[in-house]
Amino acid sequence: MKAKKVLSLLMTAVLAAGMLTGCGGGRGTEDTTQTADTSAGVEETADAESTGEAEPDEAGASSAGSGIVGVALPWLGTQNWAEAEVMFKEQLEAAGYEAIIQAADQKVPQQQQQIESMIENGAQVIVVGPVDGSQLGSVLEKAKDAGVYVIGYDRLLENTTGVDGVVQFGSVKTGELQAQALLQGLKELKGEAPYNIELFGGGPADPNAPNFFTGAMSVLQPLIDDGTLVVVSGQTDFTQCATVDWDNSKAQSRMDAILAGNYSDIEIDGVLSPNDGIARAIITSCENAGQPIPVVSGLDAENESVEWVWSGRQYSTVAKPTNALVAETVSIINSLLSGNGMPATDVTANNGVMDVPIYELPPVVVTKDNAKEVFADDPDRMALLKD
Repeated sequence: MKAKKVLSLLMTAVLAAGMLTGCGGGRGTEDTTQTADTSAGVEETADAESTGEAEPDEAGASSAGSGIVGVALPWLGTQNWAEAEVMFKEQLEAAGYEAIIQAADQKVPQQQQQIESMIENGAQVIVVGPVDGSQLGSVLEKAKDAGVYVIGYDRLLENTTGVDGVVQFGSVKTGELQAQALLQGLKELKGEAPYNIELFGGGPADPNAPNFFTGAMSVLQPLIDDGTLVVVSGQTDFTQCATVDWDNSKAQSRMDAILAGNYSDIEIDGVLSPNDGIARAIITSCENAGQPIPVVSGLDAENESVEWVWSGRQYSTVAKPTNALVAETVSIINSLLSGNGMPATDVTANNGVMDVPIYELPPVVVTKDNAKEVFADDPDRMALLKD
């Protein structure tokens, strides 16, 4: 009996130690300040780590190519987020990581719970595409306290010190490109100025949305002031133009109301749209109202909008290749879990309490004129460009 009792106590101790080890984060006992170059591809890193099981370094962090990585996405309701789910799984597993990937259906409490679960399940790095970048502070601080690295994906994580960096396409630059494409299309298709236009913004909970709008208005506002552009509805503030939850149906309802109230006897020439789903809703509203199709911008190069750009229904979109954004994120994860810390970057953004390192990729305007060039290495989208 006495021997059985000793054996039982030993087994209990071993199990307890295992549970504690499983909850360990990726930072080790100290934060590392060393930086690394991210120019090396993900595949090279994966190949280098493919032989044998990686050993933890002296600080307690796992080597690149091993460990648990959580990915918290806001939802899967648009093509870019659905692609992110698939591509994170493929790229993380190819690099040798165990991936925990969850989407929150645009619900902040659900995303908070998912991140907490990732912490409890031993994630060493958590990638967060926030539902609302300002509402995750407490759970991200919890991740930081547990030694977990946090990388914002596509959107800034606000009002928290629990973030190590953000990977995204330049959001202000994206807005500038959308506005420039709108102006280009107006000149090509709508004759001489002045032009009647309307303005749409994205979801106010998304920190990128006001940045898109700010970038666009830096281009458009001088032309509104000099009369080249006429916003017939008078709605020019982001709060007036925002589309809650990036909801296409809400955008279409607002466009219906604008047309009914302001365009009964005049034509609308162009619309600034913050993404492709809203662009298609705007175009559908105009067609239903008997208006000629206006020049409309977009974002994300969704398949349906790529077809619409190619056919001339939507003038432009902006490509932000999900594959490239995921690859950059995985490269940073490799750096962190190799013990090399966050890579160097000259770009930062203040999130309300700290300057966050930003890893920016360049967005690209797509029109019918350059679509084949932009998508030359994307066989799926090239297949949509049918002559």
